[in-house]
Amino acid sequence: MTKLPNFSAVIFDLDGLVLDTESTYFAAWEEAANSMGYAYSLEFYRSLSGLEYAAIEQKLLHFYGGNFDLQAFKLLSGQSWRRVVKQQGIAIKPGFKTLLSIIKRLHLPFALATNSPQINAQECLALAGLTEVFTTLISREQVPNAKPAPDIFLHAAQQLNIPIQHCLVLEDSYNGVLSAYRAGASVIYVPSDHPAPEAEALSRCRLSDLSQVAALIEAQFS
Repeated sequence: MTKLPNFSAVIFDLDGLVLDTESTYFAAWEEAANSMGYAYSLEFYRSLSGLEYAAIEQKLLHFYGGNFDLQAFKLLSGQSWRRVVKQQGIAIKPGFKTLLSIIKRLHLPFALATNSPQINAQECLALAGLTEVFTTLISREQVPNAKPAPDIFLHAAQQLNIPIQHCLVLEDSYNGVLSAYRAGASVIYVPSDHPAPEAEALSRCRLSDLSQVAALIEAQFS
């Protein structure tokens, strides 16, 4: 089993790591693109994983062309997303609750660090029934630069009062892994979709779900 360096806090990503939001985003984006008469490319939309929305908009313009109506796309995809989550809610990723119970039992400080705006992150957590879980939540508007810059993780470590070198970051996307690596944290890569070799290269290890992370952390402290 992988041996992790000593750590004294855990920092979670949100989308694709704690919550299965990415599948809902992909479905909403597909519906919006199709309704606007544009082709949908799952490979392209997977490349948006972990990015803040301003960066997503720039990639949309590059992919679809400068005449692509970003406002219409945002409106249509937002309407589609809310319809889906109102019907289905948002699923919690496998193993999260087990991992959370272990972290609490070990009295490890933990935080959530996301590229999403605070209002969106809180809405998603509420839809998944996790409103009260994260007392430390770092969102996009709290730092100068989004992931893959290191700012969000550095700020999360500061709020936890733990040096970033003693933080274990859990991420599902290359952009998130790169952000944590640049910050100086140890990273476990738990891909939400197809694994990216470049993300794995920057991580301590790649695991398939949070249940495996829970087992690894429990073994580390046993």
